[in-house]
Amino acid sequence: MRVAVLGLGEAGAVYAAGFAASGADVVGYDPADVPTPARVERASGVEEAVREADLVISLVTGALAVEVADEVAGRLADSALYADLNAAAPERMEAVATALGEAAQRFADVAIIGSVKQFGAEASLLVSGPAAEPVAAAFRDLGSDVEVVGERPGTASRRKILRSVFMKGLGALISEAMDAGAAADETEWVRAQIVAELSGGDTTLDRLYAGTRKHALRRTQEVEAAAHLLHSLGVPPLVTTGVVNRHRLLSREAAGDVESLIAGLAEVPTPAIGDARDRLGLVGPRIRPVWSGARLAGRALTVLTRPGDNKGVHEALAVARPGDVLVVDGGGYPGRALIGELIAHRAVNRGIRGMVIDGAVRDADGLREAGFPVWAVGVSPAGPYKSGPYRIGTDVSIAGAVVHTGDIVVADDDGVAIVPQADAVRVLSDAQAVVADEAARYERILADRAS
Repeated sequence: MRVAVLGLGEAGAVYAAGFAASGADVVGYDPADVPTPARVERASGVEEAVREADLVISLVTGALAVEVADEVAGRLADSALYADLNAAAPERMEAVATALGEAAQRFADVAIIGSVKQFGAEASLLVSGPAAEPVAAAFRDLGSDVEVVGERPGTASRRKILRSVFMKGLGALISEAMDAGAAADETEWVRAQIVAELSGGDTTLDRLYAGTRKHALRRTQEVEAAAHLLHSLGVPPLVTTGVVNRHRLLSREAAGDVESLIAGLAEVPTPAIGDARDRLGLVGPRIRPVWSGARLAGRALTVLTRPGDNKGVHEALAVARPGDVLVVDGGGYPGRALIGELIAHRAVNRGIRGMVIDGAVRDADGLREAGFPVWAVGVSPAGPYKSGPYRIGTDVSIAGAVVHTGDIVVADDDGVAIVPQADAVRVLSDAQAVVADEAARYERILADRAS
Protein backbone atom coordinates (compact mmCIF):
# COMPACT_ATOMS: atom_id res chain seq x y z
CA MET A 1 0.00 0.00 0.00
CA ARG A 2 1.20 3.50 -0.82
CA VAL A 3 0.32 6.14 1.80
CA ALA A 4 0.64 9.91 1.37
CA VAL A 5 0.80 12.04 4.51
CA LEU A 6 0.14 15.75 4.01
CA GLY A 7 1.60 17.61 6.98
CA LEU A 8 4.60 16.24 8.86
CA GLY A 9 4.09 17.97 12.19
CA GLU A 10 3.87 16.03 15.45
CA ALA A 11 0.91 13.83 14.49
CA GLY A 12 1.79 13.60 10.79
CA ALA A 13 5.30 12.38 11.58
CA VAL A 14 3.91 9.74 13.96
CA TYR A 15 1.50 8.30 11.40
CA ALA A 16 4.01 8.48 8.55
CA ALA A 17 6.54 6.56 10.64
CA GLY A 18 3.86 4.12 11.80
CA PHE A 19 2.74 3.21 8.28
CA ALA A 20 6.37 2.96 7.13
CA ALA A 21 7.14 0.58 10.00
CA SER A 22 4.15 -1.57 9.02
CA GLY A 23 5.64 -2.06 5.56
CA ALA A 24 3.74 0.58 3.59
CA ASP A 25 5.38 2.75 0.95
CA VAL A 26 5.03 6.21 2.54
CA VAL A 27 5.53 9.64 0.97
CA GLY A 28 5.14 12.85 2.95
CA TYR A 29 4.83 16.53 2.16
CA ASP A 30 5.07 19.63 4.32
CA PRO A 31 5.96 23.13 3.10
CA ALA A 32 7.56 23.87 6.49
CA ASP A 33 11.15 22.97 7.29
CA VAL A 34 10.33 19.98 9.52
CA PRO A 35 12.19 16.64 9.74
CA THR A 36 11.23 13.76 7.48
CA PRO A 37 10.66 10.50 9.40
CA ALA A 38 12.90 7.54 8.63
CA ARG A 39 11.86 5.41 5.64
CA VAL A 40 9.53 8.16 4.43
CA GLU A 41 10.04 9.71 0.99
CA ARG A 42 9.76 13.52 0.96
CA ALA A 43 7.65 14.96 -1.89
CA SER A 44 8.21 18.43 -3.33
CA GLY A 45 4.51 19.26 -3.48
CA VAL A 46 0.97 18.04 -2.87
CA GLU A 47 0.47 16.75 -6.41
CA GLU A 48 3.63 14.64 -6.27
CA ALA A 49 2.70 13.31 -2.82
CA VAL A 50 -0.79 12.06 -3.70
CA ARG A 51 0.11 10.65 -7.10
CA GLU A 52 -0.65 6.88 -7.13
CA ALA A 53 -1.38 6.88 -3.38
CA ASP A 54 -3.89 4.32 -2.08
CA LEU A 55 -4.49 6.32 1.09
CA VAL A 56 -4.05 10.07 1.57
CA ILE A 57 -3.91 11.39 5.13
CA SER A 58 -4.46 15.10 5.73
CA LEU A 59 -2.89 16.59 8.87
CA VAL A 60 -2.50 20.21 7.79
CA THR A 61 -4.54 21.88 10.63
CA GLY A 62 -8.25 22.53 10.49
CA ALA A 63 -7.71 26.02 9.06
CA LEU A 64 -6.20 24.59 5.87
CA ALA A 65 -8.22 21.36 5.60
CA VAL A 66 -10.71 22.56 2.97
CA GLU A 67 -8.06 24.38 0.93
CA VAL A 68 -5.87 21.25 0.75
CA ALA A 69 -8.83 19.00 -0.10
CA ASP A 70 -9.71 21.35 -2.94
CA GLU A 71 -6.12 21.18 -4.21
CA VAL A 72 -6.09 17.38 -4.00
CA ALA A 73 -9.45 16.90 -5.72
CA GLY A 74 -8.92 15.67 -9.27
CA ARG A 75 -5.40 14.49 -8.51
CA LEU A 76 -6.33 11.39 -6.52
CA ALA A 77 -6.09 7.95 -8.04
CA ASP A 78 -9.51 6.52 -8.93
CA SER A 79 -9.58 4.18 -5.92
CA ALA A 80 -7.62 6.31 -3.45
CA LEU A 81 -9.05 6.86 0.04
CA TYR A 82 -8.87 10.32 1.63
CA ALA A 83 -8.70 10.55 5.44
CA ASP A 84 -8.84 13.93 7.18
CA LEU A 85 -7.39 13.78 10.71
CA ASN A 86 -7.46 17.52 11.41
CA ALA A 87 -9.20 18.75 14.55
CA ALA A 88 -12.03 20.91 13.21
CA ALA A 89 -15.72 21.65 13.50
CA PRO A 90 -18.07 19.08 11.92
CA GLU A 91 -19.17 21.68 9.37
CA ARG A 92 -15.57 21.93 8.17
CA MET A 93 -15.44 18.17 7.58
CA GLU A 94 -18.60 18.45 5.51
CA ALA A 95 -16.90 21.23 3.53
CA VAL A 96 -13.85 18.98 3.00
CA ALA A 97 -16.11 16.30 1.53
CA THR A 98 -17.72 18.87 -0.78
CA ALA A 99 -14.29 20.12 -1.90
CA LEU A 100 -13.27 16.58 -2.87
CA GLY A 101 -16.01 16.46 -5.49
CA GLU A 102 -16.32 13.00 -7.05
CA ALA A 103 -13.83 11.63 -4.51
CA ALA A 104 -16.20 12.45 -1.63
CA GLN A 105 -17.45 8.85 -1.65
CA ARG A 106 -13.91 7.78 -0.71
CA PHE A 107 -13.63 10.23 2.19
CA ALA A 108 -13.41 9.54 5.92
CA ASP A 109 -13.49 12.02 8.79
CA VAL A 110 -11.03 10.69 11.42
CA ALA A 111 -10.92 12.12 14.95
CA ILE A 112 -7.92 11.36 17.14
CA ILE A 113 -9.06 10.62 20.69
CA GLY A 114 -6.20 10.79 23.15
CA SER A 115 -2.61 11.92 22.93
CA VAL A 116 -0.57 11.00 19.87
CA LYS A 117 2.52 12.11 21.82
CA GLN A 118 1.67 9.58 24.55
CA PHE A 119 0.23 6.68 22.54
CA GLY A 120 1.78 7.20 19.09
CA ALA A 121 0.02 5.63 16.12
CA GLU A 122 -1.94 3.43 18.53
CA ALA A 123 -4.00 6.38 19.81
CA SER A 124 -7.74 5.70 19.71
CA LEU A 125 -9.67 6.96 16.69
CA LEU A 126 -13.26 7.71 15.76
CA VAL A 127 -14.08 7.43 12.05
CA SER A 128 -17.10 8.50 10.03
CA GLY A 129 -17.90 9.14 6.39
CA PRO A 130 -18.60 7.08 3.25
CA ALA A 131 -15.15 5.40 3.39
CA ALA A 132 -15.14 4.91 7.17
CA GLU A 133 -14.82 1.11 7.09
CA PRO A 134 -11.82 0.75 4.72
CA VAL A 135 -10.01 3.69 6.37
CA ALA A 136 -10.66 2.20 9.81
CA ALA A 137 -9.19 -1.09 8.62
CA ALA A 138 -6.00 0.68 7.49
CA PHE A 139 -5.50 2.30 10.91
CA ARG A 140 -6.31 -0.91 12.78
CA ASP A 141 -3.26 -2.41 11.07
CA LEU A 142 -1.19 0.10 13.06
CA GLY A 143 -2.65 -1.17 16.34
CA SER A 144 -5.13 1.69 16.75
CA ASP A 145 -8.36 1.17 18.66
CA VAL A 146 -10.78 2.39 15.97
CA GLU A 147 -14.54 2.92 16.28
CA VAL A 148 -16.69 3.61 13.23
CA VAL A 149 -19.46 6.02 14.23
CA GLY A 150 -21.43 6.58 11.04
CA GLU A 151 -21.38 7.31 7.32
CA ARG A 152 -21.79 11.08 7.55
CA PRO A 153 -18.70 13.31 7.41
CA GLY A 154 -18.43 15.37 10.56
CA THR A 155 -19.88 12.82 12.99
CA ALA A 156 -16.46 11.79 14.29
CA SER A 157 -15.28 15.39 14.54
CA ARG A 158 -18.45 16.33 16.40
CA ARG A 159 -17.67 13.78 19.10
CA LYS A 160 -14.06 14.97 19.32
CA ILE A 161 -15.24 18.56 19.76
CA LEU A 162 -17.59 17.45 22.54
CA ARG A 163 -14.63 15.76 24.25
CA SER A 164 -12.56 18.91 23.77
CA VAL A 165 -14.98 20.83 25.98
CA PHE A 166 -13.52 18.82 28.88
CA MET A 167 -9.96 18.03 27.77
CA LYS A 168 -8.98 21.45 26.45
CA GLY A 169 -10.78 23.05 29.38
CA LEU A 170 -8.76 20.92 31.79
CA GLY A 171 -5.50 21.86 30.09
CA ALA A 172 -6.41 25.55 30.15
CA LEU A 173 -7.34 25.37 33.85
CA ILE A 174 -4.05 23.64 34.72
CA SER A 175 -2.00 26.19 32.80
CA GLU A 176 -3.77 29.07 34.58
CA ALA A 177 -3.44 27.46 38.00
CA MET A 178 0.28 26.81 37.47
CA ASP A 179 0.82 30.40 36.31
CA ALA A 180 -0.99 31.60 39.43
CA GLY A 181 1.21 29.38 41.58
CA ALA A 182 4.33 30.79 39.96
CA ALA A 183 3.11 34.36 40.44
CA ALA A 184 2.45 33.65 44.14
CA ASP A 185 5.79 31.85 44.55
CA GLU A 186 3.87 28.67 45.40
CA THR A 187 4.56 26.61 42.29
CA GLU A 188 5.42 23.33 44.00
CA TRP A 189 2.49 23.51 46.41
CA VAL A 190 -0.02 24.20 43.62
CA ARG A 191 1.56 21.47 41.52
CA ALA A 192 1.20 18.97 44.37
CA GLN A 193 -2.49 19.85 44.77
CA ILE A 194 -3.17 19.23 41.09
CA VAL A 195 -1.12 16.02 40.93
CA ALA A 196 -3.01 14.61 43.90
CA GLU A 197 -6.29 14.93 41.98
CA LEU A 198 -5.08 13.49 38.65
CA SER A 199 -4.99 9.75 38.07
CA GLY A 200 -1.90 10.15 35.90
CA GLY A 201 -0.15 12.37 38.43
CA ASP A 202 2.92 14.26 37.26
CA THR A 203 2.83 12.75 33.76
CA THR A 204 -0.71 13.95 33.07
CA LEU A 205 -0.04 17.38 34.53
CA ASP A 206 3.11 17.89 32.47
CA ARG A 207 1.41 16.68 29.28
CA LEU A 208 -1.61 18.95 29.68
CA TYR A 209 0.41 21.96 30.84
CA ALA A 210 3.07 21.73 28.13
CA GLY A 211 0.62 20.75 25.39
CA THR A 212 -1.76 23.60 26.15
CA ARG A 213 1.04 26.14 25.83
CA LYS A 214 2.73 24.54 22.82
CA HIS A 215 -0.44 24.12 20.76
CA ALA A 216 -2.45 27.12 22.01
CA LEU A 217 -2.66 28.78 18.59
CA ARG A 218 -3.90 25.65 16.81
CA ARG A 219 -6.25 24.64 19.64
CA THR A 220 -7.91 28.04 19.73
CA GLN A 221 -9.86 27.11 16.62
CA GLU A 222 -10.85 23.76 18.16
CA VAL A 223 -12.24 25.29 21.36
CA GLU A 224 -13.97 28.01 19.32
CA ALA A 225 -15.71 25.17 17.47
CA ALA A 226 -16.59 23.64 20.85
CA ALA A 227 -18.20 26.90 22.00
CA HIS A 228 -20.14 27.12 18.74
CA LEU A 229 -21.35 23.52 19.10
CA LEU A 230 -22.52 24.08 22.67
CA HIS A 231 -24.41 27.18 21.56
CA SER A 232 -26.10 25.21 18.78
CA LEU A 233 -27.12 22.57 21.33
CA GLY A 234 -28.73 25.21 23.54
CA VAL A 235 -26.02 24.95 26.22
CA PRO A 236 -24.59 28.40 27.15
CA PRO A 237 -20.80 28.02 26.61
CA LEU A 238 -19.86 30.16 29.62
CA VAL A 239 -16.88 28.13 30.82
CA THR A 240 -15.85 27.13 27.31
CA THR A 241 -15.74 30.78 26.27
CA GLY A 242 -13.27 31.33 29.10
CA VAL A 243 -11.23 28.40 27.78
CA VAL A 244 -11.22 30.01 24.33
CA ASN A 245 -9.90 33.25 25.80
CA ARG A 246 -7.23 31.40 27.80
CA HIS A 247 -5.95 29.76 24.61
CA ARG A 248 -5.99 33.12 22.83
CA LEU A 249 -3.92 34.60 25.65
CA LEU A 250 -1.38 31.79 25.46
CA SER A 251 -1.26 32.23 21.68
CA ARG A 252 -0.50 35.90 22.23
CA GLU A 253 2.40 34.98 24.50
CA ALA A 254 3.96 32.99 21.65
CA ALA A 255 4.87 36.33 20.08
CA GLY A 256 7.74 34.97 18.03
CA ASP A 257 5.42 32.80 15.94
CA VAL A 258 2.76 35.50 15.64
CA GLU A 259 5.22 38.22 14.64
CA SER A 260 6.09 36.44 11.40
CA LEU A 261 2.38 36.33 10.50
CA ILE A 262 1.97 39.99 11.44
CA ALA A 263 4.95 40.93 9.28
CA GLY A 264 3.45 39.08 6.32
CA LEU A 265 0.00 40.60 6.77
CA ALA A 266 1.55 44.06 7.10
CA GLU A 267 2.55 43.79 3.44
CA VAL A 268 -0.96 42.94 2.24
CA PRO A 269 -3.67 45.56 1.51
CA THR A 270 -6.74 45.31 3.73
CA PRO A 271 -9.09 44.69 0.74
CA ALA A 272 -7.12 41.52 -0.08
CA ILE A 273 -7.36 40.41 3.55
CA GLY A 274 -11.10 41.03 3.42
CA ASP A 275 -11.38 38.91 0.26
CA ALA A 276 -9.36 36.14 1.91
CA ARG A 277 -11.77 36.16 4.87
CA ASP A 278 -14.88 36.03 2.67
CA ARG A 279 -15.48 39.75 3.40
CA LEU A 280 -15.73 39.05 7.14
CA GLY A 281 -13.82 40.80 9.91
CA LEU A 282 -13.77 44.21 8.24
CA VAL A 283 -14.39 47.24 10.44
CA GLY A 284 -17.20 49.48 9.15
CA PRO A 285 -16.31 52.62 7.15
CA ARG A 286 -17.28 55.05 9.90
CA ILE A 287 -13.83 54.35 11.37
CA ARG A 288 -11.27 56.07 9.14
CA PRO A 289 -7.56 56.93 9.35
CA VAL A 290 -6.94 60.22 11.15
CA TRP A 291 -4.11 61.03 8.76
CA SER A 292 -3.50 59.81 5.22
CA GLY A 293 -0.80 57.26 4.51
CA ALA A 294 -0.90 55.60 7.92
CA ARG A 295 -0.40 51.84 8.02
CA LEU A 296 -0.57 49.44 10.92
CA ALA A 297 -0.26 45.74 11.84
CA GLY A 298 -0.09 44.27 15.33
CA ARG A 299 -1.77 42.29 18.10
CA ALA A 300 -5.05 43.61 19.49
CA LEU A 301 -5.37 44.63 23.12
CA THR A 302 -9.04 45.47 23.57
CA VAL A 303 -10.55 48.22 25.71
CA LEU A 304 -14.27 48.62 26.43
CA THR A 305 -15.11 52.02 27.84
CA ARG A 306 -18.05 54.28 28.55
CA PRO A 307 -18.63 56.64 25.59
CA GLY A 308 -16.56 59.78 26.03
CA ASP A 309 -14.48 58.36 28.92
CA ASN A 310 -10.81 57.40 28.51
CA LYS A 311 -9.84 56.03 31.93
CA GLY A 312 -9.64 52.56 30.37
CA VAL A 313 -7.24 53.84 27.71
CA HIS A 314 -4.90 55.18 30.40
CA GLU A 315 -5.00 51.86 32.25
CA ALA A 316 -4.42 49.91 29.02
CA LEU A 317 -1.26 51.91 28.36
CA ALA A 318 0.15 50.55 31.61
CA VAL A 319 -0.39 46.88 30.70
CA ALA A 320 0.16 46.97 26.94
CA ARG A 321 3.20 45.23 25.49
CA PRO A 322 5.42 46.27 22.61
CA GLY A 323 3.71 45.32 19.36
CA ASP A 324 0.18 45.76 20.70
CA VAL A 325 -2.57 47.77 19.00
CA LEU A 326 -5.17 49.28 21.29
CA VAL A 327 -8.66 48.57 19.95
CA VAL A 328 -11.05 50.81 21.87
CA ASP A 329 -14.82 50.30 21.88
CA GLY A 330 -16.04 53.77 22.80
CA GLY A 331 -19.58 53.20 21.55
CA GLY A 332 -18.99 55.24 18.40
CA TYR A 333 -19.53 58.51 20.29
CA PRO A 334 -18.01 61.42 18.31
CA GLY A 335 -18.50 64.20 20.86
CA ARG A 336 -15.46 63.73 23.15
CA ALA A 337 -11.94 62.75 22.16
CA LEU A 338 -10.61 59.59 23.82
CA ILE A 339 -6.96 60.31 22.98
CA GLY A 340 -4.77 63.18 21.84
CA GLU A 341 -1.15 64.00 21.21
CA LEU A 342 0.09 63.35 24.77
CA ILE A 343 -1.40 59.86 24.99
CA ALA A 344 -0.01 59.11 21.53
CA HIS A 345 3.54 59.91 22.65
CA ARG A 346 3.08 57.78 25.78
CA ALA A 347 1.91 54.93 23.55
CA VAL A 348 4.95 55.32 21.29
CA ASN A 349 7.20 55.08 24.37
CA ARG A 350 5.46 51.80 25.31
CA GLY A 351 6.03 50.31 21.86
CA ILE A 352 2.32 50.41 20.99
CA ARG A 353 1.96 50.38 17.22
CA GLY A 354 -1.26 52.34 16.94
CA MET A 355 -4.91 52.53 17.92
CA VAL A 356 -8.29 51.78 16.39
CA ILE A 357 -10.95 53.75 18.22
CA ASP A 358 -14.72 53.54 17.90
CA GLY A 359 -14.89 57.12 19.15
CA ALA A 360 -13.25 60.48 18.54
CA VAL A 361 -9.70 61.82 18.90
CA ARG A 362 -8.13 65.27 18.94
CA ASP A 363 -4.77 66.88 18.05
CA ALA A 364 -4.94 65.39 14.56
CA ASP A 365 -1.85 67.29 13.37
CA GLY A 366 0.05 66.19 16.46
CA LEU A 367 -0.84 62.54 15.83
CA ARG A 368 0.44 62.84 12.27
CA GLU A 369 3.65 64.59 13.33
CA ALA A 370 4.24 61.89 15.95
CA GLY A 371 3.85 59.28 13.20
CA PHE A 372 1.35 57.47 15.41
CA PRO A 373 -1.28 55.59 13.33
CA VAL A 374 -4.84 56.08 14.56
CA TRP A 375 -8.21 55.16 13.07
CA ALA A 376 -11.30 56.78 14.61
CA VAL A 377 -14.84 57.96 13.88
CA GLY A 378 -13.79 61.59 13.82
CA VAL A 379 -11.99 64.50 15.47
CA SER A 380 -13.36 66.57 18.34
CA PRO A 381 -11.69 69.27 20.45
CA ALA A 382 -13.72 68.27 23.52
CA GLY A 383 -11.77 66.36 26.15
CA PRO A 384 -12.89 63.08 27.76
CA TYR A 385 -14.23 62.12 31.17
CA LYS A 386 -11.86 60.04 33.30
CA SER A 387 -14.05 58.15 35.75
CA GLY A 388 -14.82 54.82 34.03
CA PRO A 389 -16.15 52.20 34.03
CA TYR A 390 -14.01 50.18 31.61
CA ARG A 391 -12.83 46.67 30.79
CA ILE A 392 -9.45 45.64 29.36
CA GLY A 393 -9.00 42.42 27.39
CA THR A 394 -12.70 41.64 26.99
CA ASP A 395 -14.28 40.93 23.60
CA VAL A 396 -15.48 44.10 21.88
CA SER A 397 -17.43 45.07 18.79
CA ILE A 398 -16.34 48.08 16.78
CA ALA A 399 -18.30 49.22 13.74
CA GLY A 400 -19.64 45.73 13.08
CA ALA A 401 -16.43 43.74 13.67
CA VAL A 402 -15.89 41.55 16.74
CA VAL A 403 -12.35 41.79 18.14
CA HIS A 404 -10.68 39.52 20.68
CA THR A 405 -7.48 40.36 22.51
CA GLY A 406 -4.70 38.69 20.53
CA ASP A 407 -6.39 39.05 17.13
CA ILE A 408 -4.20 40.55 14.41
CA VAL A 409 -5.19 44.08 13.38
CA VAL A 410 -4.19 45.37 9.94
CA ALA A 411 -5.12 48.91 8.86
CA ASP A 412 -4.37 51.23 5.95
CA ASP A 413 -6.04 54.01 3.98
CA ASP A 414 -8.84 51.64 2.93
CA GLY A 415 -9.81 50.73 6.49
CA VAL A 416 -9.26 48.11 9.18
CA ALA A 417 -9.24 44.30 8.96
CA ILE A 418 -9.32 41.88 11.91
CA VAL A 419 -7.69 38.44 11.57
CA PRO A 420 -8.08 35.79 14.32
CA GLN A 421 -4.70 34.27 15.16
CA ALA A 422 -6.05 30.75 14.69
CA ASP A 423 -6.90 31.58 11.07
CA ALA A 424 -3.90 33.83 10.32
CA VAL A 425 -1.81 31.27 8.41
CA ARG A 426 -4.62 30.55 5.97
CA VAL A 427 -5.64 34.19 5.65
CA LEU A 428 -2.07 35.29 4.88
CA SER A 429 -1.69 32.63 2.19
CA ASP A 430 -5.08 33.39 0.62
CA ALA A 431 -4.53 37.16 0.78
CA GLN A 432 -1.16 36.85 -0.93
CA ALA A 433 -2.84 34.77 -3.63
CA VAL A 434 -5.46 37.52 -4.07
CA VAL A 435 -2.71 40.11 -4.50
CA ALA A 436 -0.86 37.95 -7.05
CA ASP A 437 -4.05 37.26 -9.01
CA GLU A 438 -5.00 40.94 -9.13
CA ALA A 439 -1.47 41.89 -10.22
CA ALA A 440 -1.66 39.38 -13.07
CA ARG A 441 -5.07 40.66 -14.16
CA TYR A 442 -3.82 44.23 -14.01
CA GLU A 443 -0.93 43.35 -16.31
CA ARG A 444 -3.35 41.73 -18.76
CA ILE A 445 -5.55 44.84 -18.71
CA LEU A 446 -2.54 47.04 -19.47
CA ALA A 447 -1.48 44.68 -22.24
CA ASP A 448 -4.95 44.77 -23.77
CA ARG A 449 -4.91 48.56 -23.63
CA ALA A 450 -1.50 48.73 -25.35
CA SER A 451 -2.71 46.44 -28.11
